Amino acid sequence: MTEKSYDVIVVGAGNAALCAALSAREHGAKVLVLERAPFEQRGGNSAYSGGGMRIVHNGVADIKEFVPDLSAEDIAATDFGVYTAEQFYDDLGKITEYRIDPDLAEVLVKRSTDTARWIRDKGVRFAPMYGAKTFKHEGRYKFSTGSVIAVVGGGRGLIDAHIKSAEKMGIEIRYGTRAIALLQGASGIEGVRVVANRVEQEIRARAIVLACGGFQANREMRTRYLGPGWDLAKVRGTRYNTGDGANMALAAGAQPCGQWSGANACEWDMNAPDYGDINIGDAYSKHSYYFGIVLNADGDRFLDEGADVGNSTYAKYGRIILQQPGQYAWQIFDSKVLHLLRSSYRIKKVTKVTANTLEELFAKIEGVNKEQALKTISAYNAAVKQDVRFDPNVKDGRGTSGLVIPKSNWANTIDTPPYEAYGVTCGITFTYGGPKITPNAEVVDVEEQPISGLYAAGELVGGIFYFNIPGGCGLMNGAVFGRVAGENAARHALGL
Repeated sequence: MTEKSYDVIVVGAGNAALCAALSAREHGAKVLVLERAPFEQRGGNSAYSGGGMRIVHNGVADIKEFVPDLSAEDIAATDFGVYTAEQFYDDLGKITEYRIDPDLAEVLVKRSTDTARWIRDKGVRFAPMYGAKTFKHEGRYKFSTGSVIAVVGGGRGLIDAHIKSAEKMGIEIRYGTRAIALLQGASGIEGVRVVANRVEQEIRARAIVLACGGFQANREMRTRYLGPGWDLAKVRGTRYNTGDGANMALAAGAQPCGQWSGANACEWDMNAPDYGDINIGDAYSKHSYYFGIVLNADGDRFLDEGADVGNSTYAKYGRIILQQPGQYAWQIFDSKVLHLLRSSYRIKKVTKVTANTLEELFAKIEGVNKEQALKTISAYNAAVKQDVRFDPNVKDGRGTSGLVIPKSNWANTIDTPPYEAYGVTCGITFTYGGPKITPNAEVVDVEEQPISGLYAAGELVGGIFYFNIPGGCGLMNGAVFGRVAGENAARHALGL
């Protein structure tokens, strides 16, 4: 069965997809959004995120533009810093080991602030990321990265705002509808084949935007591309991102691009469900590891918890934990830093052990070598540079000396009860490999030629992130390239 045609069909209904739909409609296209998930689980991975967005900004004046109700007291108590385009480029380069496509990096950086304004004007509200990205120290907050603002209501608030705008603009959204193939013809991509209620049908369009996420929820693809053991990782977000977009694009001749063996993967609660819980969202994440130490089942440290700010390390440590015995580890803290732990450590559903002595703590923790754990902590405590001042807001240089695996910053002795330990495993957010696109979000074939009528944005695109990701870049990347894809898809469809 073949349906009526549209100008633009957007596959997916997360942040990138809805930005594409809004942009296409804004440029005059008749738009259909296809969401595989049911209404209650709409929004893709974006709905599970914390809502942070990294932007270029020049300090408090720019931040106040996004948060107009920022009080004089908040301004006086906060150093928002400055985050230049050059700093953004440097962070993208350093964290991706300079493999990021420079043309795509330029679009992401140069259009970040303007795109945040664009979604703000469509009803998205922002607030400073107090607590998650900075801490009050000596009476003042200090932000040290471009990840300063977050959407009010987190990922769910972002999706709700986008959908409200889409409905107001007359964009049709179909839930429970899975796109399974692209329709090809003499003019290029001419539509999609979908399945809804187990019935296949074809829907025609002059342009298609693929924005339906990576393959992180597909165990078979994870194991095939990321390697052995990745079938055991937990999925931080939606169960519906199973690689449909990438597979459809490749079947239509798209060029594979990026790091297919790489993924954003963080420290995630050991006993979290296999897939994300929309009611808990990102709260299973355990990102305050740099204030303590992390031990594996053998009782050994295996990574530098203080190598860099959490924004620069959180997305790569999940992979390392997956490589440990049993695919788990324990984060250990004492009372000196408990007040610095993020709110996600205080949710009801958490794998947590508390004790008044270290001996008691490890007696309670199952699956960790108690004797070796106590030796590891003793050696760590003796190595801490206690003459260096501790500062949670910056890389303070308070590290260790003489350890095989150092802790470079925020090293405090673990010797003051009560003690807390949190069990963590690997939580995968999204994968880094996908079809290649141009700066106009056009999908290209193996001969570097755009596939007529096919565009892509968001997690499924390859060539942007490698090895790691700067915090706040996932949603920003989706918004920027979703907007670009929607505009160019509309222009193509309307012959503009």
